[in-house]
Parts: sequence; structure tokens; C-alpha cells
Amino acid sequence: MRHSHNRYRFPSRPDLTPRGHALAAGAGAGTLNTMTKLILGSRNKKKLREMLDLLGDLGLDLSDLTPYPDAPEVAETAGTFVGNATLKATTLAPVLRAWVIGEDSGLVVPALGSDPGVDSALYAGKHGDDAGNNAKLLAELAKLPPGADRSAYYISTAVLSDPTGKVVATTEGRCHGVIVDELRGAGGFGYDPLFLVPEYGKTFGELPPEVKQAMSHRAKAFAQLRPALERLGRRPPV
Repeated sequence: MRHSHNRYRFPSRPDLTPRGHALAAGAGAGTLNTMTKLILGSRNKKKLREMLDLLGDLGLDLSDLTPYPDAPEVAETAGTFVGNATLKATTLAPVLRAWVIGEDSGLVVPALGSDPGVDSALYAGKHGDDAGNNAKLLAELAKLPPGADRSAYYISTAVLSDPTGKVVATTEGRCHGVIVDELRGAGGFGYDPLFLVPEYGKTFGELPPEVKQAMSHRAKAFAQLRPALERLGRRPPV
């Protein structure tokens, strides 16, 4: 869902310079960070960590929304991964006057009618309740007949917006696996301890972070953004 760019322009809005980044009084202009800012439209530190690991070599000033406490919360009302990611990117970019990646991701289990889907983060009712979400997923799968298909896939959609709110790139990554019947491993987050990667015979919760990052849904989506981001890294800062 594309919104009118002018709808989100707030010329009279207070300066949303990130906290802690203001130029100290009397400091010279040369102390300012001259790298182009790229903001992940999320406050999820684990997603930020993945972005830093995946894109940290591009010469961009990467952050999430934490330094921008006045940034608006964007309701994920589009009903699709790409729609939610687009809402985040095109809403936040003009407000922050910066390049923004809107990302939406989740787990899809075809045998459960594609649930948890876009509601993956609040499947059990409370946003970000990993333990509750995993428990509900196991409970729902337990209702299926013996031998039912437990295949699943993670999906990530990433949308890059320029500072005016114009979408520059949209990518999607998927990682296929199987849901096991008990938690395995303490790594990762979300449904990772239940998501078995057949090639390794281990869940994302058991695999080392570098292995997950090489093959995860988010890694695949962000990898497809790299050509656009490499060009961005060569541009003068906004």
C-alpha cells in the first residue's frame, strides 16, 4: 500500500536528530559524521544486530529507531508482509529525513493455514512473547493428525525508502525448514528453537549465528538490497 509522500512531510516538526548525536557546543563541523544514515524501522535489537552483521561493511551509518524516541509507531495494518514493510519505510523516512529500511517477517506453516504469518510476533496475544508464541505453535500442531506435514518457512520482506518516502527497492527472502516437537537450542529468537534446518539437522536455536546469518530469510532479503545500498554508500550524505 503506497501512501502519498506529502502526507508524511512535517516541515514544522521538531528536529528528530538522534539523541546523543547532536554536535557539542563549540565543536567544529568536521566532527560531524559524514556517512549516509540508514535506519532500520524497528526497535528490535536482535534485528539490528543482524543488520549490522549483514550490512556493516557498506560504509553507512546504521542504526535502528532507538536514537529516535519521538519517531512515530507505525501500525502494521496492511495484512501482508510487503504491505507492512512498505508502511514502515514510507512513513518513517520523511519524518526522520533519512533512508529507512522497513522490514516485516514471520513464520508460515502451511498446515495451519499459513499461521502464524503476519501475526507471528503476537501469535499468543502479547507482542514479542517468544515463549508464549512457541507454546501456542506446538499446541496448534498437536491438534493435527499423526504424520501431518510440519514443513514451514520463514519469510522476510525488506523495503528501502529514500528520505522523501519514495520506495527504491523491495526484496523478499525465504528459508525453508520443519517445525520440531520441542524446543532445541538457546540461540536466535522468535521461533528459532523450533525451526529445524534439514541440511544441518539442527534448529536455528542450535546453529551458530554465522551459519544462520548465511542462510536466513533476513539475510537473503538484505543481500538483495546490497546493490542499491552500495550505490547509496557512494552518495554524498543527505
